[in-house]
Amino acid sequence: MPVELLVFLIVFSALLIQSLAGFGSALMAMPLLAQILGVPTAAPLFAVCALIGEIILITRLRKALRFAAMWRLIAGAVVAIPIGILGADLIPQQIALVGLGIVTFGFALYSLVGPEVPAMPNPRWAFGFGFVSGLLSGAYNTGGPPYVIYGATQRWEQREFKANIQGVFMVSSVMVTAGHVLSGGYTPEVLRLLGYALPAIALGLGVGFVVEPYISPTAFRRAVLVLLLVLGLSLIF
Repeated sequence: MPVELLVFLIVFSALLIQSLAGFGSALMAMPLLAQILGVPTAAPLFAVCALIGEIILITRLRKALRFAAMWRLIAGAVVAIPIGILGADLIPQQIALVGLGIVTFGFALYSLVGPEVPAMPNPRWAFGFGFVSGLLSGAYNTGGPPYVIYGATQRWEQREFKANIQGVFMVSSVMVTAGHVLSGGYTPEVLRLLGYALPAIALGLGVGFVVEPYISPTAFRRAVLVLLLVLGLSLIF
């Protein structure tokens, strides 16, 4: 199958998942894109895709957005993202792929069978969660798990959860994209593949918005997590 078609299908699937679940696009896309394109091409490519999707989603969910619930996460991420970007260049690709697989598999397994995370009333914990997310975002575009876990500790209502998570994602994606620009990550090949990814973003989000009223959020979330388990194992082994 041509690489261009694979990029289209992966980005379409990832943005469809993001529109329905509120998270998971990078965990879905990066393991596959990294195997096909390599981390140096996959990371800057999907950073732009994620940013575009998040801007659209946060516009749609803006009335549920609560900045007061997000700023500590954002502050922690802002400090860590440059470290993640620089660190990714120092790690051999095979090790990076295994690390990405461990993050993907671990998050999916915990979300499926782990105990419910306890409520966390002290907001200062958000700085730590944001920092870890920033490291993962900068290195692999996979900062979602700590954000999602923190969101679960806050017991946010579903629409508020999706809106707040998109807000944090968007700030991280802006920084990650800027970091790749400054480090020369947007090569002609990345920009060429982005031309195939852009229509996939529009189609994935569009389909998600249409089918969302007819899909059980709980059943869909579990299906996504099972898929992430498989993707994580494929990278580890």
